[in-house]
Amino acid sequence: MENLIIRKERKDDYFNVEYMTKKAFWNLHVPGCSEHYLVNILRKSDDYIEDLSRVAELNGEIVGTIMYTKSYVINETDSTEVLTFGPLCVEPSYQNKGIGKALLETTMELAKKDGHRAIIIYGEPEYYPRYGFKTCDNFGITTKDSKNFPAFMAIELVPNGLKDVHGRFYESKVFEELIEEKVEEFDKKFPYMQKLKLQGQWDF
Repeated sequence: MENLIIRKERKDDYFNVEYMTKKAFWNLHVPGCSEHYLVNILRKSDDYIEDLSRVAELNGEIVGTIMYTKSYVINETDSTEVLTFGPLCVEPSYQNKGIGKALLETTMELAKKDGHRAIIIYGEPEYYPRYGFKTCDNFGITTKDSKNFPAFMAIELVPNGLKDVHGRFYESKVFEELIEEKVEEFDKKFPYMQKLKLQGQWDF
């Protein structure tokens, strides 16, 4: 896309990135969302990888972001560091224009150059396989609860990056810190949006 800039986030971007993330996820998976709060606390986490994370800017407006953290595959004898990204999102009015693709491809190339061996995510199973992601059962990796399912995917950034890696996947503990009361308080910083129960949302 012409005039699209993929760059590192600056401090003066913080509010706009969080608000854009709120709009991207609001009522998508559940009524409301917590991803904008996640963006805020990710930056303060020891597992956050600022050097890989990027924002997309179009004509001076923040229209997308991707944020990376350290994760681990652990078994009885070994612990292997891998990457996880999330959230990866695009401003709703700019979706389906290649911005998410640009964020993903740019940062995957950076991760390869930095010597990272693999990425493991929980993501949309209809979307990520086009970039080479495969379900984790192909690599002998399960969730920490010993489960596998279509949304649990990995990609090797180097040849055979996961060949000798097997075990359970543990993402950063920051993803477990989405406490509802704190999310609600944080959300007051942003323009009000109504929570709605919609068809197609996750059913807990």
